[in-house]
Amino acid sequence: MIRIFSNTSYDFLRFWRLAAGLTVAFVVIGLATFGITGGPNYSIEFTGGTLMQLEFKQAPDVSALRATVESAGITGAEITQYGEPTEFTVRAQDRALVDEQEAGAEGIARRITTALDERYGAGEVTVVRTEAVGPKVGAELRRGAILALILTSIISLIYLAIRFDWRFGTAAVLSLIHDVVVTIAFIKIFDVEVSLTVVAAILTVLGYSANDTIIIFDRVRENLKKYRKATLYDTINRSINETLGRSVLTHATTLAATLALLFFAGEVLRPFSIVMAFGVVVAVFSSMYVATPLLLYIEARYPRGDEDKNHRTSAAGELNALASAGGSSAKGGAAKARKPAAAR
Repeated sequence: MIRIFSNTSYDFLRFWRLAAGLTVAFVVIGLATFGITGGPNYSIEFTGGTLMQLEFKQAPDVSALRATVESAGITGAEITQYGEPTEFTVRAQDRALVDEQEAGAEGIARRITTALDERYGAGEVTVVRTEAVGPKVGAELRRGAILALILTSIISLIYLAIRFDWRFGTAAVLSLIHDVVVTIAFIKIFDVEVSLTVVAAILTVLGYSANDTIIIFDRVRENLKKYRKATLYDTINRSINETLGRSVLTHATTLAATLALLFFAGEVLRPFSIVMAFGVVVAVFSSMYVATPLLLYIEARYPRGDEDKNHRTSAAGELNALASAGGSSAKGGAAKARKPAAAR
């Protein structure tokens, strides 16, 4: 069996300050973007309206296409080209028309299709996809998405509280909160359209990241019993190194599948793929540079009983090492981690 990254001794915790700086900067940029441009870019599913994905046999003039849509009585429609020059999306959110027509948003789609056939001729325009959602349905979907996020978070909290003691569980939960905040900031910064598929991607990222953190924490818990004389700093670094091969293989294959969806699955799954690709990176980052430093901090602030006196004392010293500007103590801890267990 081929094994990669076996017997490594990298000092991952040494770079916690850089990782924290990157996270804070990214979140601040995301919050600033919210303040400048407003809320997220919600899809038709959440706002109500009509979305049509069109494919022309010949590339149309955008101004002529807009005039054609307006001739159907639809004002303020958003027309966007994607992919090839012959592919366009039309988003119409005329609330008055949706409320007044018996057929609702579906009636708007029919009116646009009729106007396009009259302008370009029958068979010249293919309606690849149509989404028609009324305002009431959109509001219900938005409430359902928020409820799904809340319930998933609560279930994750309960599971982590049962699986680990409260110190491990707290670090893991704070890491998941970090993942949600950073992912929302990413969605806003890159103006990813928030739809039900994006909500599904966020939920998937939560589970994926929690699984990665749990695997590392399980190894930390095993090594705490196996290497009782080792410091907590060394034990955490040892655990990350021991799971590094598994992490690289898992994340690489997941990212490959996600990128395949991003480039070849089409416009519908593109927002999902973008968020998932970012989520894989966030899962790696948070499990190594958010969850484990938090665990070290919590263990130092709230030490265990006398039976773990070595880990308790070392955690307090290593917390000071992590906070030091030069990080020389942390480097010393890494050097100890490279020694074989018998030398201790």
